[in-house]
Amino acid sequence: MKKVIIYIFLIVLSAFLIPILFTMQFDFINTNVANADNVELNPETQETPNEEYNYKEYGTIKLFHEKTSEVEELPIDQYLYGVVSAEMPADFEIEALMAQAIVARTYTVYKIKTNGGKHQNADICDSSSCCQAWITKEDRLNRWDEEVREEYWNRITNAVDSTKGKIITYEGEPINAFFHSNSGGSTEIPLNVWGGSGYPYLQVVETSGEDAYTQYNSEIELTVSELTAKIKAVHSEFEIDFSKEDAIQILEYTDSGRIKTIKFGNVNLSGVEVRNIFGLRSAKFSAQKIEDKIKFTVIGYGHGVGMSQTGADALAKQGNSFEDIIKHFYVGVEIENI
Repeated sequence: MKKVIIYIFLIVLSAFLIPILFTMQFDFINTNVANADNVELNPETQETPNEEYNYKEYGTIKLFHEKTSEVEELPIDQYLYGVVSAEMPADFEIEALMAQAIVARTYTVYKIKTNGGKHQNADICDSSSCCQAWITKEDRLNRWDEEVREEYWNRITNAVDSTKGKIITYEGEPINAFFHSNSGGSTEIPLNVWGGSGYPYLQVVETSGEDAYTQYNSEIELTVSELTAKIKAVHSEFEIDFSKEDAIQILEYTDSGRIKTIKFGNVNLSGVEVRNIFGLRSAKFSAQKIEDKIKFTVIGYGHGVGMSQTGADALAKQGNSFEDIIKHFYVGVEIENI
């Protein structure tokens, strides 16, 4: 009789203990997975940053190296590590870096779809004056101070990896995602920079906070003879009499506050042409004669079209997400996975 009671007691005890032990083991496994390597889930996708993404036709790109004329094939996100680290300071806010990653990915896909063999057999080149800047990991690390190298590189890779697959579209198609350093408070439309019909998603938008960055203002001084020589090199008929009050006169501004047309002596020039002739940081400037010199006071840095990088950082500091930033600078767009 005692043996029967013992057997019954053991059976009942087992019925309670087995589920408890199983649950404890399952919880232990889940805890280990969640804490493995301190991996944080991307709040947008709930995926680990390093999870592979199926890019299908855009998984790799062919990069033309301008200095060597060689073409290198790279996974697109590995290529973007080099772009983002070359184009935006690594100590910018993470949401700004994520916005830059998406903008750069979009620009790359747009180039793949539209370049028409411009770079031999490559999709895109590594020149900022033509496409977008790119740098190797080794060169990038060497240019950072040793104590911040690992932190900065991790910030760059996290920005790219946590936005895998995301591009900006307008009416279902990748946009021509122009970007620049500092808009001087307001962006420009493409028509006033390159002509043509422009793009509906690239409009004049204002951004607060850009005046806090060193890229916001700059000055250049030229002697009267230097200015004359530089304009004559482009316009041989150029003449100017600096004794006249209207020797230099701004005739028209664009809606963004940049110079559209300015008169130097007997020639009328666009603000963009003046910027190119004198190496100014932007076409938002004023010109003043002081004794035998012409002083240019410049606001902003770059062509001003699309996303301002310092503007993106300023918006991120104000609490905006990468999606907020992108939709601020590109009007009427969506962020989609390709």
